[in-house]
Amino acid sequence: MTQTITHLKVPAPNPDRSVCLGPEGSAAHVTRVLAMVSGRWKLPVLFRLFERPRLRNSELRRDMPQVSQKMLTQHLRELEIDGLVIRQDFGEQPPRVEYSLSDAGRGLIPVLAAAKRFSESHPGG
Repeated sequence: MTQTITHLKVPAPNPDRSVCLGPEGSAAHVTRVLAMVSGRWKLPVLFRLFERPRLRNSELRRDMPQVSQKMLTQHLRELEIDGLVIRQDFGEQPPRVEYSLSDAGRGLIPVLAAAKRFSESHPGG
């Protein structure tokens, strides 16, 4: 039986493995995106902000009653730091803050939708 080494059979214009595996390679970029959306509540937040373009913290909590205020705040801050969510503080009393998807966040939605379709067409796991 002949053993196949698949990474040598994938056509690539540049045989340098760092193109895929180096710090600027494909694997590194995909890993970075996965880290941005990892966390129990990040994907629900992103999908809710796609469905309704502007939401207040209380509306997000109402939509996700299982999330604690601490976790929601933490995930919203991380999404904001990663440039996926925009936080708009109106500087009013009582405080009024709204969240929306940034351009990068809106650009991520088709990728997440493709991941959903992939999951639906590949049962198991």
